Amino acid sequence: MTAPAKVWDYRNLITNLVLRNLRARYKKSLLGWGWSLINPAVTLGIYTIVFGLFLSGEAPALGNGDKGIFALWLFAALVGWGAFNGGITTVMSSFLDSGHLLTRTYFPPECPVIAGTLTVSIQTAIETAILVVFMAVLGNLGWTTIFVIPVMVLLTLLSFGVGLMVSLGNVRFRDINYLVGIALQIAFYATPIVYRLDQLPEKVSWMKTLLGFNPMTHFVTATRDVTYLLTMPTLTNWAVMVGSTAAVVGFGWWVFSRKAPRYIEEI
Repeated sequence: MTAPAKVWDYRNLITNLVLRNLRARYKKSLLGWGWSLINPAVTLGIYTIVFGLFLSGEAPALGNGDKGIFALWLFAALVGWGAFNGGITTVMSSFLDSGHLLTRTYFPPECPVIAGTLTVSIQTAIETAILVVFMAVLGNLGWTTIFVIPVMVLLTLLSFGVGLMVSLGNVRFRDINYLVGIALQIAFYATPIVYRLDQLPEKVSWMKTLLGFNPMTHFVTATRDVTYLLTMPTLTNWAVMVGSTAAVVGFGWWVFSRKAPRYIEEI
């Protein structure tokens, strides 16, 4: 099992891999990093029109008491979802794509997946900063806003842990890539992103309990609490976020460290 201290010895390699990922991300693109803003903006626009305008979605009042803004309420959730979705898919592909390096020279196989996670975290930081700027312009900042940082850090680690586990299966069975894509689509709608839990019909009230077992429900709720509503997440939210992240990262690291050396030969 690879110890974190051993991976730390290769921090310069991880840094170089992150820089390589950033350079390659929008290589030969006219707009370059502009796409990092355009893609989420288009997604936000589509969801706002479909769920906010066509389906008459409503957002609660802002933390400062002003009338709710559906697009902003939706954006607060999409920032978190983007970190989770992007983190898993990037980690999953990072291990497979680094095969030509892993088979030529030795370094801990965790290095490329950590580099992939750090690359996605930069995108997450940009989107989170934009969210905070919008809140500042609307005068909707509070002392709780700073807690968006630990929430996003925990969410990034959660996606890293999940990515570690599915990345191994993706090497042996390429179907995993498609299955993960389908699972993430289901998870998106199983998370209260485009709808509110308090607006679910009474006849399906059991769904509130069921969705409470989804860790992403607590992450999305916490993100909206600290940035949009300017309230602190509940102790239950914190317990689920910290507990699920610790369990997934711990188990994912253990499985990946034990199995990855054998899987390198199959890449």
